[in-house]
Amino acid sequence: MRSLYSAFSGLQNHQTRMDVIGNNIANVNTVGFKASRVKFQDVFSQTMQGA
Repeated sequence: MRSLYSAFSGLQNHQTRMDVIGNNIANVNTVGFKASRVKFQDVFSQTMQGA
């Protein structure tokens, strides 16, 4: 079960990162664009809340 949870949490973290990158690309030409960044602390806290 630990290996399954590890793989699942890795996929969730990757999806979060891809969402942020996609939002940055989609909004790069808009007025007032401010880039977002994913930090390990944010992703880790989201992972621990689900457990």
